[in-house]
Amino acid sequence: MPIFRTAVAALALFAATPALAQTLSAGERAQVDQIVADALAKSGTPSASVAIVRGGEVVFAKAYGKQSEAMPVARDDAPYQIASISKQFTAAAVLLLARDGKLSLDDKVAKYVPDITGSDAITIRQLLSHTSGLQDYWPQDYSFKAMATPVSPQGIVDRWAKKQLDFAPGTQWQYSNTGYVVAGMIVEKVAGVPLLDFLKARIFKPLDIIAFDQDLAIGKGFPQGYGRAAMGPVRAVTPAAHGWLYAAGELSMSARDLAKWDIARLDRRILAPEDWMLQETPVKLADGSSNGYGLGVATGSANGRRYVEHSGEAVGFLSENIVFPDDRAAIVVLTNSWSGDAFMAIAQGVAKAALPAPPADAADTAALVRVRRVFDQLRGGTLDRALLTEDANYYFTPVTLDDYRNSLSPLGEPAKFEQSGKARLRGGFVNRNYRVTYGDKVLAVSTYAEPGENGRLEQFLLAPTNR
Repeated sequence: MPIFRTAVAALALFAATPALAQTLSAGERAQVDQIVADALAKSGTPSASVAIVRGGEVVFAKAYGKQSEAMPVARDDAPYQIASISKQFTAAAVLLLARDGKLSLDDKVAKYVPDITGSDAITIRQLLSHTSGLQDYWPQDYSFKAMATPVSPQGIVDRWAKKQLDFAPGTQWQYSNTGYVVAGMIVEKVAGVPLLDFLKARIFKPLDIIAFDQDLAIGKGFPQGYGRAAMGPVRAVTPAAHGWLYAAGELSMSARDLAKWDIARLDRRILAPEDWMLQETPVKLADGSSNGYGLGVATGSANGRRYVEHSGEAVGFLSENIVFPDDRAAIVVLTNSWSGDAFMAIAQGVAKAALPAPPADAADTAALVRVRRVFDQLRGGTLDRALLTEDANYYFTPVTLDDYRNSLSPLGEPAKFEQSGKARLRGGFVNRNYRVTYGDKVLAVSTYAEPGENGRLEQFLLAPTNR
């Protein structure tokens, strides 16, 4: 749930570096401080919390900036909402129950949650690997209308998991928060306790990790989420109503505590070594292909360096957690804005990015024309709402429209407007991302659109980028 849920696509940006010493020198600490300061300043992100693991130990943990209106001095023990990074904990809970002999990854969902589409065909493994075919309930990078009202896991299941499957289980990969909601319900049914209670008993307490239900990690003592409309002012955002992240992203914790989990991964503690390996093994589709996603984590190799990774997006928060097993190293970056890419710029650090632009096809070319049309309307202060879905129209309030116009209009005509990365299916929509260049200023645009030649836009979000 990274702007722009970059997750797997972002991984290729991490470049290989020499093996790291176990401690950080004064010069390295100063370099980290500068990387964070630059990323926060360029993006407008109020704060960041960073932890670095070297040699299997936490060697750096520091928070920067304004964590909330009531927390002007940053604390490195403050728990940020880690959102979809939570998925690996939900998957770990399933693996622990499987090790206990209480379920099997190849059990059909119908055994535990029968009242969903395809329950007699979908396995628990497919829920955890995003290959179930269940439609994602939150593909947008903003709070859609229903998120203002509390919801239960059953409520999410009733609205999204009873739709027709997007594809036959095991034949495609599509990120699905809905699948993780079903997985969380299975954990609770089998374990007989709430998911968070199970995680506290089996994972957090043994590792001395303090974790919170993110729905309750709000108010005094907790970081506040922020956001921007285009390049408008940074504003505190209203959290989603209770229940919307659940097993798909319910946790809040500090960067240091998340790093303790990374060390457990490196040391093969808590889970059996073969279960860690199982989580990190890419799941293959029916045709034998794989995109590198395992059970709650993305895996792969960039420039000869192996990684295990996941990012996260909650309302007002973006986060990145990446582990380099062969180096016994890890980087945790938690930020309290969901507008911009400070979390990724910080995580990349001195790494070099390398994402070649894919060749455009006819559908991409047509989409580029429609997206550019909306962009030009927004910077000119007009908007043809027939081009947008109901949820996108809900997002573009008068205040939001003013922020877009006021921040874009002074920039004039962009030098370049081009697609970055490939189109992909998500939650019943087609996701495409774009780069808008004005000299040395670059903006990132994230869109979701209905399939088809004249599909309406479900999402049009814009933010400055450091990449």
